[in-house]
Amino acid sequence: MNPTVPPFPELQAHPSWECVEFISDLHLHPDEGATTQAWQNYLQQTAADAVFILGDLFEVWVGDDVALTSSFEAECLVTLAQAATQRPIFFMHGNRDFLVAQGFAAQTHIGLLADPTVLCFAGTRYLLSHGDALCLDDTAYQTFRAEVRSVAWQETFLAKPLSERTHIARDIRSQSEAKKRTQNTGSCDLDTHAVKQWLTQAQAPILVHGHTHHPADHDLGDRQQRVVLSDWDLAATPPRAQILRLEVQTGQANARNAPERSRINLA
Repeated sequence: MNPTVPPFPELQAHPSWECVEFISDLHLHPDEGATTQAWQNYLQQTAADAVFILGDLFEVWVGDDVALTSSFEAECLVTLAQAATQRPIFFMHGNRDFLVAQGFAAQTHIGLLADPTVLCFAGTRYLLSHGDALCLDDTAYQTFRAEVRSVAWQETFLAKPLSERTHIARDIRSQSEAKKRTQNTGSCDLDTHAVKQWLTQAQAPILVHGHTHHPADHDLGDRQQRVVLSDWDLAATPPRAQILRLEVQTGQANARNAPERSRINLA
């Protein structure tokens, strides 16, 4: 599969930013209380100047109106809104929460990012993506993705009653969990040729993404890198709650050297 190269909108970091952090694939769900608590603690305690959530914050999102009810999702939006009063928070859609829309942004005061987006921070361009659009070998998923991202499909789905959408989401989650138990979920990875094409077109040396749940730093050659975020699962052995941090020395946000990159496990 040969995807069309997308546009690459740019986000210029504020000149005062000296530390930014990235998380993804938390898959928040009311049955995963420890992970939710770790996420809440992180947003309250981080000293980052900005936080980027690169998709799949929620296990599923059935529409912004779910946050208007007394629900787990509504409580999570309160957490986000409180965190956004302390620092800028940015969100990029994942394959589980692609129905997040302007109602979500209005309630939380966080910025919605297009996938992909170029972050210009401390003299370096970082290409940010959830990552699923580049898993080209999974042709069945790419066909499904194109369908559910269409305006027509979303209008039809969101026109259904909230209770029906919630029921559909439960069925999808059950099917997903069954698939995890019976199949090798780590078989899909990003297409290297497409990644390099995106980086070249975006004039960015580094892609930061989630989705695959296999944190690693990949040297792609030609001074290009792919940096993969971890998922979060506090019930796993060992527990996972990793952030990726980019940090420059105090007062050196415009220095020629790239920010220092580190991974920190909060579990």
